[in-house]
Amino acid sequence: MRIRKAVFPVAGLGTRFLPATKAIPKEMLPVVDKPLIQYAVEEALDSGIEQIIFVTGKRKAALEDHFDYDIELEETLQAKNKKEILDAIKMVVPETGTIIYTRQNVPLGLGHAIWCARDVVGDEPFAVILADDLIKSDIPALCQMKDIYEEHQASVIAVMEVAQEDTNKYGIIDSEKIGDRVYRINGLVEKPKPTEAPSNMAIIGRYILTPEIFKFLGKKKFGAGGEIQLTDAMGMLLQEQKIIGYNFKGKRFDCGDKAGFQMANIAFAMDRPDLRAQLKPFLKEILKSK
Repeated sequence: MRIRKAVFPVAGLGTRFLPATKAIPKEMLPVVDKPLIQYAVEEALDSGIEQIIFVTGKRKAALEDHFDYDIELEETLQAKNKKEILDAIKMVVPETGTIIYTRQNVPLGLGHAIWCARDVVGDEPFAVILADDLIKSDIPALCQMKDIYEEHQASVIAVMEVAQEDTNKYGIIDSEKIGDRVYRINGLVEKPKPTEAPSNMAIIGRYILTPEIFKFLGKKKFGAGGEIQLTDAMGMLLQEQKIIGYNFKGKRFDCGDKAGFQMANIAFAMDRPDLRAQLKPFLKEILKSK
């Protein structure tokens, strides 16, 4: 079956970015001039996804409004002949019916958030995108993963190498390499100590999952951090189906981390000719002074 649907777990409170996220969702924090969630949605749509499923929580109205029309704003821009900006905000709004919202009423972890989308996803394979993981690539990371799914007809998770001392920040795979950037996964561990990690290949926020994952998420077993972990459910799924790891082509920025978020802003801004000319000498000056 084709991958038509993508789930976006966006119910988190974004406490690492307080006070900035006290009144706005963390997914609405801008990288240059677009919020994180827009980059994620654009990646999905550019990868052929037809239906966006947001799993939201409290205080997410700004996110919902972002992907809706604002007639008053559009009329103001039209009157001021700001066509370029007007076209840009119109492009933000997907075709009617493309976006569906469901609610995670209790914050029980990533696995639980995905489980909340089960009735919307139905009995078909689907993608999961975590907006905190912003990936800069020539070909959208999810599009790359769809090709791997087509070849192997199995769940696919994005992976990348991390420093051994950082394994306790990620889900880590135990695997064997079976092709260029492709791994057959034998086991998964959520945030293992560096001395206990089976490898330094970490799971990153892109997944293509078969619908059987909902059976294991529905068991609501609590794992690391006292939350329902997707990694644990995938470990159970692995007993019934193979799971493929794919080391995607591209640069990942951890925008759930303050330093990673600033790096993303610099990298994306330097790609803009209208900003690079001003930023480059400024950055050189800053580096000299430090």
